[in-house]
Amino acid sequence: MTTPSNIHPVQDRLLKRTDKEALLGQHGACIWMTGLSGSGKSTIAITLERELHNFGRFCVVLDGDNVRTGINNNLGFSDADRTENIRRIAEVAKLFVEQGVIVVCCFVSPTIAIREQAKAIIGSDDFFEVFVDTPLDVCEQRDVKGLYAKARKGEVKDFTGISAPFEAPSSPALVLQTEGIAIEASTAELLTFISPRITRN
Repeated sequence: MTTPSNIHPVQDRLLKRTDKEALLGQHGACIWMTGLSGSGKSTIAITLERELHNFGRFCVVLDGDNVRTGINNNLGFSDADRTENIRRIAEVAKLFVEQGVIVVCCFVSPTIAIREQAKAIIGSDDFFEVFVDTPLDVCEQRDVKGLYAKARKGEVKDFTGISAPFEAPSSPALVLQTEGIAIEASTAELLTFISPRITRN
């Protein structure tokens, strides 16, 4: 896609990413958490954000529900809308990463194709796919939003895991198994994984 003639980017005149990272004392990165609804993505992300904050790291969490009530409130759950939802999120995440920010994205992002799209936008060097691998029956037991029950009754259409498929990652950077595992333990495992990737030498 070519840039319209009336758009004039100013990136070449702005401070560089390395300048922002030096100020923050960290490397920007995108932790892309995928998994079924109820798998524990958001809960782990909330705990991770607090841990990173305690270590003096600047982190932003992008969560499915929050994004869909704001920037993506005009999108539904058709295949096309799911793809556009992830595209917009990835573009926002990329903007943050380029400012040296650690971005934690919590989205079902159910297909390999749309996660690959996100990776292509953000950049493979900055994109770390984390599969929160929780069995469907466990996710249903945690169903605090009542969405699975509604999906089983046909009240919620195109619900991932029930009436729409979820494609598990084939080679994620990290797999977190949350069944029977405390949130603190899962967060610690994730923190151990990302620490060397966000630390400046």
